[in-house]
Amino acid sequence: MSRVYIQKLFQDKQERLALTWVAGSDGADRVLESETVNASNKGLIGHLNLIHPNWVQVISNTELDYLRNLDPAALGDAFAKLKASESLCVILAGVEEVPPELIAFANSTNTPLFRSPQSSVHLMWMVRHYIVKELAESTTRHGVFLDVLGVGVMITGDSGVGKSELALELITRGNGLVADDITELYRISPETLEGRCPELLRDFLEVRGLGVLNIRTMFGETAVRRKKSLKLIVHLHRPVGGDLSKMERLPLNASFQDILGVKVNTVSIPVMAGRNLAVLVEAAARNFVLQMRGINTMDEFIARHDRQMLEQSQ
Repeated sequence: MSRVYIQKLFQDKQERLALTWVAGSDGADRVLESETVNASNKGLIGHLNLIHPNWVQVISNTELDYLRNLDPAALGDAFAKLKASESLCVILAGVEEVPPELIAFANSTNTPLFRSPQSSVHLMWMVRHYIVKELAESTTRHGVFLDVLGVGVMITGDSGVGKSELALELITRGNGLVADDITELYRISPETLEGRCPELLRDFLEVRGLGVLNIRTMFGETAVRRKKSLKLIVHLHRPVGGDLSKMERLPLNASFQDILGVKVNTVSIPVMAGRNLAVLVEAAARNFVLQMRGINTMDEFIARHDRQMLEQSQ
């Protein structure tokens, strides 16, 4: 189960959004869990809404003017509804002066109250993206995850099949390393898996005979990536008996793996002496890009074959 901790949210976005913690410091231990979000009808973040409240309520000068024009009874009712909403926090966006009534409300209800000079639209975009990523469903996969020609490619296979050596060769060809051994996958949208590297393993690649290599130090900043969307899985395997003749040469149906409800294209490459696996992986990445553009080489070949057969039969 994924969580968003209010203290961590403030720390992670403090510099980028110039956040200051105005009031409600006793609510620093508040946490928002993915199960709670999925079971509710609240929005993640939005301008102050007392009818359909958001988990993060944003108050700009427009909402502040509305509150200031309320009579004491109506203002008290508005604060009562805000308290009942049990929002994670309240953020003032682009507001210069904080009303004392709002500070008193935040302290009395232990509701974290932040202030940012950023506009409400920019602030909501940044915080929404942060919350979505923190609450994303996640899992881990064993393999090497790389950025190959702009495509997020995970190389999988049995231990000792040569995944790390292949990754090292791909890096020397200008591709980038995301994660070695363990890749953390987050479902950040219905059709998107984002792969990241655990903090402990970041920048490192283990190669048998050489040990652990720091790819960033050896090849520079452009040789590593912090994250990448997973688009293609390349599975390495040794054919039984080393006989390639028994393998299907022209697979007619695309192969997929289901990860967190997302179908990921998969290709299987046999490992044999003398095969240039790096070239094959790059070719698989290029072919995937073509397929995403609606160009299917196999369909094109079959169509050409059928036309020729038809012409010969006439």
